[in-house]
Amino acid sequence: MGRVRMGFDKFGYRKLIVWQQAKQIRRKTYLLTQGFPKSEMRRISQMNDAARSVKQNIQEGYRQSSRKNYIRYLGIAQGSLSELVGDIEDCYEDKLINQKDYQLLEDLVVRTDYLFKRLILALKKKTLPTPS
Repeated sequence: MGRVRMGFDKFGYRKLIVWQQAKQIRRKTYLLTQGFPKSEMRRISQMNDAARSVKQNIQEGYRQSSRKNYIRYLGIAQGSLSELVGDIEDCYEDKLINQKDYQLLEDLVVRTDYLFKRLILALKKKTLPTPS
């Protein structure tokens, strides 16, 4: 069994609002793509993979042994979120999703991206040495 650091909650990522938002994005993306035609199987798979990657990379990063690696995983998650944004925009343009679903996902993605930026900034500030 692996070492557990004192005071370290291995499921603490579940308390992070950014993870909670990512979980919602993954679920909403999955439900939304269920209604796509079979001809869109590749896009369905890519969107679901990207949405899942956002959530999973937050989880994986949280368990890293260094803050630097955690930030790296958060960056990967943020990249997956950006990929998903492009797919959502394409789906709206291609009339696969309606205005209401588009707006709902866009709002969720914008809030989540903001939370990523805040978390990464806070973690980077902690890594800087304090002036004496």
